[in-house]
Amino acid sequence: MNSKKGLRLNYWQISLIGVGFMASSLAWAVYNAQVPLILDERFSMSRTMIGTIMTIDNFFGVILQPLIGAWSDKTRSRLGRRLPWIVLGIPICAFLFAFIPLQMILWQFMGVIIAFNLLMALWRSPVVAIMPDVTPSPLRSEANGIINLMGGLGSIIAFYYGGLLSDIREDKFYAFLMASVIMMLALIFLYLFVRDPDSISFREEKQLPIRDTIANRWARTARDQFSLYQAELSTQSVTDFESLSKIKSKTGSMTTFMALPSQYKVSLGALLLAIFAWFMGNNAIETFFTLYATNTYGISGGQATVMLAGFSLFFLLFAIPAGRLGHKFGRKKTILFGIVGFIGIFVLIIAQPSQHLLQLLLMIGGFFWALININSLPMVLEFASITSIGTFTGYYYLFSFSASIVSPIFYGLLQDVFQADHLLFVFALVCFIVALICMKFVAHGEEKSLELND
Repeated sequence: MNSKKGLRLNYWQISLIGVGFMASSLAWAVYNAQVPLILDERFSMSRTMIGTIMTIDNFFGVILQPLIGAWSDKTRSRLGRRLPWIVLGIPICAFLFAFIPLQMILWQFMGVIIAFNLLMALWRSPVVAIMPDVTPSPLRSEANGIINLMGGLGSIIAFYYGGLLSDIREDKFYAFLMASVIMMLALIFLYLFVRDPDSISFREEKQLPIRDTIANRWARTARDQFSLYQAELSTQSVTDFESLSKIKSKTGSMTTFMALPSQYKVSLGALLLAIFAWFMGNNAIETFFTLYATNTYGISGGQATVMLAGFSLFFLLFAIPAGRLGHKFGRKKTILFGIVGFIGIFVLIIAQPSQHLLQLLLMIGGFFWALININSLPMVLEFASITSIGTFTGYYYLFSFSASIVSPIFYGLLQDVFQADHLLFVFALVCFIVALICMKFVAHGEEKSLELND
């Protein structure tokens, strides 16, 4: 079966959904790059304390993302399942974010970032879940490439312009203000142009008027595409998949994982552990690279932040091709190639190359990260039905955020003990080797057409 027959990706719709992910990525990139420097320069904290504080967002993510994902699955409104959470969360987050660098007393600083992190959890999972809400399985890798391209664009803006703006004032205010403005612009785009298919179904059931807007037309088209895809699947021998879908549709909560058939449970468990491992390595680099670069190469925090723009630029350039490679060669093979490539780059960086060579290696790393990151969420979502997308998006964030809690604390402790900045990439190397081993046990998660034809 050619599962893409009759299906067409709406590039405009996916790009506008990606604006929300761009705003989220930009805010977190500014946060991860600038907050450690503020904690170090303004409050003279140890690496362990910095790492611990930088896990606050992930702590809330581990607790709230799976719950909010499941709750958004059950949310029904004229705005759809996800948009109410986004409309609630973004304005307050944008307001709080601009005030983070203005706090000169530690307890006030901590109060603002705790409130910001708590409220970011309200819309982070829903803004990601909109993409699979409107995109059938065979199109998700390419769609996720577009979403992450927008996220990469947000990171580039954060690292380049945020780096430049952070050097204008000692308190780094303008970098945070830029992120707040972009978050509000993203909310306007999402509200005007994005609805999930359930918004149409809800209005029809309640006999509410449906305006002839671009957002509603696109939502109706997405619903029709899901009906077409499910009709194609129903003509194939898909007994196992049908059984899996029935189980998931009955359990829209965190107990869904335990209800999976054993072979799916093993594959999903191994995949989530691999996600945990590579986010352990990646988050350590995101959190501590500015400190690593300033101490190793003697450059400013702004210059170190700009160096990361090369990584994000290549991630952006290869986001869509990475999705297409995942469709052509299989998601698992594409991810494995990315992991092996990253391992090679870490080995070279451990040798402490020149600053220019390090910049080049970071840029190449952006390509390999695209291969991994673009195809991992679609693999997780292959275990979900249309009524449990938010739940499985929550599973993805449960493991990625758990890694982001453990990684900065654990690596920060290692750094305080050994006082060796080059350990950053040794740590990342070990994490990616563990991810490589875990991926060997993943036997599901490809597009349905690939699995059914195996």
